[in-house]
Amino acid sequence: MILTTLEYIPNQNIIEHFGLVTGSTVRSKHIGRDIVASIKNTFGGELKGYTQLLEEARVEATQRLIIQAQKAGANAVLGIRYSTSSVASGAAEIYVYGSAVRIG
Repeated sequence: MILTTLEYIPNQNIIEHFGLVTGSTVRSKHIGRDIVASIKNTFGGELKGYTQLLEEARVEATQRLIIQAQKAGANAVLGIRYSTSSVASGAAEIYVYGSAVRIG
C-alpha cells in the first residue's frame, strides 16, 4: 500500500478511484503519564509519554485507514491528512483520511 500526502504519484496513472477512506482512534491519558507530565510541565522538556501515546495513536489510525483502503480494492491512498481533536476531558481523537485509488 502506497501512502502519500501528494495528490498524485509521479509517473503513475490513477486507474480507479474508490473515494474517501478514514481511520481513527480515541486515546485517553494514563495517570502515570499525567504525573510525569505535570513534573515536566513545571521544569520544561518534552513530554515523552504523550509523544509516545500520540505516535501509537497515529500508527493505529493509519492501520485502520489501510485496512479500509484494501477492502475497497485500492493499492494507494493519496492526499493523506491527519487531524486531532479533544473529544472529552483527558481524551483525544487522531483522525486520518485520504483518497483510495488503484494506480498503475
